[in-house]
Amino acid sequence: MRAHWHDPAARLILGDMAVLPHPSGPRALLADLKKFMQTRRPHQLLFGVISLIIPGLLIAGFYYDSYVEPPKPEMHFLPSWPADRSDAEIIALQKIDQAKKEKRQAETRAAYQRLAKKMGIE
Repeated sequence: MRAHWHDPAARLILGDMAVLPHPSGPRALLADLKKFMQTRRPHQLLFGVISLIIPGLLIAGFYYDSYVEPPKPEMHFLPSWPADRSDAEIIALQKIDQAKKEKRQAETRAAYQRLAKKMGIE
């Protein structure tokens, strides 16, 4: 049978555990780092600092570049039509709109055809 963390026997083991092992307190870690840095040559320290600065600059650049200004609200005006329009008026306006649409499509088609001729595409 497995022991669970709430089992008294398991508490005896888990109760003494610290986040850092006993000889690795903050003072011991700083003292160890100080001894390590004293045994390094100056050029090793210089390259160590440079190797920390380069990724730091990359991360800072990505953080700075990630800001995107929120888009400004756009206002759209929709035409309002009288409720008592006749079907003939509606059909006449639809014909006008269809003619405008066909003209835009013809212009776009002609532009693509000119581009295809320039690039030699048939």
